[in-house]
Amino acid sequence: MKIIKPKKSLGQNFLTDKNIINIITNAGNINENDVVLEVGPGTGNLTEKILTKIPKKIFVIEKDKILAKKLKEKFNEKLIIINEDILKIDEKKLSNEPMIVFGNLPYNISTQILIKWIRLNNLNKTFKKFILMFQKEVAERIIATTNKKNYGRLAILASWRMNIKKIADVSPNSFYPIPKVKSTILLVEPKIEYFNFKNSKNLEHITNIFFNQRRKKIKKPLGILFKNAEEISKKLNINVNDRPQNLPILKYIELCNEYEKSVF
Repeated sequence: MKIIKPKKSLGQNFLTDKNIINIITNAGNINENDVVLEVGPGTGNLTEKILTKIPKKIFVIEKDKILAKKLKEKFNEKLIIINEDILKIDEKKLSNEPMIVFGNLPYNISTQILIKWIRLNNLNKTFKKFILMFQKEVAERIIATTNKKNYGRLAILASWRMNIKKIADVSPNSFYPIPKVKSTILLVEPKIEYFNFKNSKNLEHITNIFFNQRRKKIKKPLGILFKNAEEISKKLNINVNDRPQNLPILKYIELCNEYEKSVF
């Protein structure tokens, strides 16, 4: 494949480090019965390694028309190439079997992609696991825990539906062109059991209200969401003088449950 000039508009940074490619592929633990989905294959460096594991089927989603064409030339019939925007794809229609997802996600839309997957009703039936590359700062927000400076909406939403483990940090030198930021690989597995809200966007709404005022005491966002805020705080054993980052994830789930009782 000829050298292709990456497009800044699509957030393209091609992974070239063979050691990192091996780490990512091994984390997938692929066998011959697995269906694989790769998001943003770029020049196909990771794709090539995945194919050596001989999965049952491999889909790749590549928005760039030129890259999609080059991938077709390089791999011919070895994979199914979808020249579409990942944000517009209905992954449930691709396979009847849970897929292993690999993604060197475009950093400019990585959180949008993650939120899209979090919202899926049948997440654990659509996906077996994800091995995803994020900008390090974003990855740290995803895995942040209570009382940490970067703990917020993203950590709460992700932890509600997913078990997440950090695999490795990745140097900018592992990419072409070299980005200005470090990256992190996360292993993400859909939870089988989780609290099923009437509308998942209610948890997004609640965390948005709280963390838009993260320096304020909890008393203020509680008052915005509930007419009986004092009663709710006592019922859930919430200290109204705490701040949003002090509340554990379970409390936000309980708050969302109470919120849905009040609006439905």
